[in-house]
Order: sequence, then C-alpha cells, then structure tokens
Amino acid sequence: MVKGILGKKVGMAEVYAASGERIPVTLIQAGPCVVIQRKTQEKDGYEAAQLGLIEFTKPSRLTQPELRRLEKNNLPPCKFLREVPVAAAQEGDGAKVGDQVLAEMFSDRDFVDVVGVSKGHGFAGVVKRHHFAGGAATHGSMFHRAPGSIGASAFPSRVLKGMRAAGHMGQDQVTTRNLQVVTVDKDENLLAVRGAVPGPNGGYLVIRKAVQPPRQRRGFAGVANTNPLKASKRGGK
Repeated sequence: MVKGILGKKVGMAEVYAASGERIPVTLIQAGPCVVIQRKTQEKDGYEAAQLGLIEFTKPSRLTQPELRRLEKNNLPPCKFLREVPVAAAQEGDGAKVGDQVLAEMFSDRDFVDVVGVSKGHGFAGVVKRHHFAGGAATHGSMFHRAPGSIGASAFPSRVLKGMRAAGHMGQDQVTTRNLQVVTVDKDENLLAVRGAVPGPNGGYLVIRKAVQPPRQRRGFAGVANTNPLKASKRGGK
C-alpha cells in the first residue's frame, strides 16, 4: 500500500480535547491524489509510487512531454508530483497507475512525517540566521550585530569550511518528524496534525507515515490527549 500522500498547507487552528486541553493543529488539504507512475523492485530497484496532486491546473502550465504522459493514461493535469514509498508489491496494494489516494489512509493518533519547503527570509545576518548573541547595546560598544572574527591570521590562515555567516535564510527542504494526527475529515480530505509544519500557507507538502514513530512509553500509551513528544519519562503527568 502507499505510505504517503501529497497536500497543501491550509493554516493553523486549535481544537479542544475531551479533557478541555487546547491543542494547536495545522490543517492540511491532503489529496486527492492519483498514481502517475509505479516504480518496482524488478524494474527500478526500489518500491515507490509517483503521485500527482489533483487540483485545478491549466494544461498550458505543463510541458508537452508531461502533458502527453498524463494524457496517455487518461490522467488529469497535475503540477505537483512527488514519489512516496510503497510496501512490497502484491495484489490489491492500491498502487496501480490511475488509482486514487485519499486522506482516509490515515486515522486518528497516527504519526506522520511532513516534508515541505521552509519560508524564505532573503539575505539574513548572523543574529537572525544563526542566533548569534551580538554585542552590548549600550555604553558605546560600537559592536552590536556584526559577525565578529572568523579566524586567525597566522594559523590556519584561512576560513574553515562550515563557518556560520550571513547569507540566504530559508527556502530549504525541511522534514518535521512524528507529528500526531488529531482528526481526519474523510469527506473534505482534511488532516489536522498536532503542531506546526514547514512552509507558508498554500505551500505544498508531502505527508508520509512516520519512519520511526515514538515508542509507546508507559503513561501515554493509549492516551490520545497527551503529546508524546513532550511527555516525561514518568508518564507525562
């Protein structure tokens, strides 16, 4: 079966548990998606499925090769395409070309990994980009938000690789792991996951089942209202 789905970030909201706890969630329009291409172990060396997010897309927005590939299989125009892992091929695995993938593949309390592109912040200094402390703001220090020394002159007489400096901030692929699904709206293909996900509202996301879900430690195993990422070893009490 397919282990992921494509979607778009709608925005953040809050829901309330039965105990009255306020839970911050991110709403994700997960699907509907369609299987564009199937990768197999025998032919490609790995198991995966290329999904396309079904949305209103003008055919003119796609290149002619992409458009012909979709039309060949009677598929709608899809602008956002990504590969997601698939379990070993078997009969009825739901990963054939043309099959739909919907948000109903997830259920409440599942753990997912969300992949997105972080917000771009343009050219940023070291204080904003790397959280440098900076200098004193008073008494005429003349050193406030500058980066400071970047190395010695005698030895090694060069700037070491990986030196943190000012530069382009954001617009990177970010994976947020082990977010818990709070609710699933199967009719509207909406997911509500606990916490924040990378990217702006309207940004494209890949939602896949968690690769390494947190262990069900004593204290929150079977409890839906406790955040396992913040629960203590004593049971989150």
